[in-house]
Amino acid sequence: MSLTKIVKDIESLKIQGAKNVALAAVNAIELLTKDPSIKTKHQLLLKIKKTKQLLEKSRPTEPSMRNSLFIITKNLVGTKEEITKNLVINIKKIRTYFLNSEKTIIEIASRKIKNGMNIFTHCHSSTVTKILINAKKQGKKFEVYNTETRPLFQGRITAKELAKAGITVNHFVDSGARIALKQCDLFFCGADAITSEGKVINKIGTELFMESAKRLGVSTYVCTQALKYDPKTERGFEEIIEKRFSKEVWNTKIKNIKISNFAFEQIDPELITGIISELGIFKPSVFVEEARKNYLLYQ
Repeated sequence: MSLTKIVKDIESLKIQGAKNVALAAVNAIELLTKDPSIKTKHQLLLKIKKTKQLLEKSRPTEPSMRNSLFIITKNLVGTKEEITKNLVINIKKIRTYFLNSEKTIIEIASRKIKNGMNIFTHCHSSTVTKILINAKKQGKKFEVYNTETRPLFQGRITAKELAKAGITVNHFVDSGARIALKQCDLFFCGADAITSEGKVINKIGTELFMESAKRLGVSTYVCTQALKYDPKTERGFEEIIEKRFSKEVWNTKIKNIKISNFAFEQIDPELITGIISELGIFKPSVFVEEARKNYLLYQ
């Protein structure tokens, strides 16, 4: 797959989910190590820089991608051959990180699911679906309540994946989420970013549903890799909330009607019971400290 195709697929959401976006970006950098047209060290470093800029612009609310790109391209010194060798080693390490961290998150989160429970989830998180499928494989009996997630219906992806695994899914329109939550015991969701203030950025609608969950006494867990933590927010930078094309909502232009199509929103840390990552289960404020200790991304 070419760089142009990877960027296009990320922008169009053909590649979606923070982990998948990050790994696709890593794949794009890997292409440079096999490009015969790059002859010198300076050409390689310039190409890496331009490729990173192009990838990071494709989805602004993706610190997992930015962190992954930072990690695999830091400290690239020496000859062209040495830089290429270090890139290959770093790429292997980041892929291993995603694989191992996800296994740990699945293991921890699955313990929260008990027989007879109903689990609510919004949008599509590959980590959350794997948690639920793992619990099913453990012999646990439960049902899932999920939302369709307009305007692009990513919730249908969740419903199909779970139904294929033999899990009963109760599929609701987004505005029916409160009815669904009244019947649920847990709320699992993913994350696209986490700020230094412990704010989780996830699919639009998540905070609204978490507010309802808190009023109803439903525990809420964000299931995500710690690499979603954005260290730039420590320095006063705001996490960019991606605003997508209006035609995704309404493919007709009408005078005096403005379409707001925000892809994500910030979730108040007070609404979150815990963040489940490979580091363990922590309140958002504690998670931030753990993430900073374990991933010193600026060093």
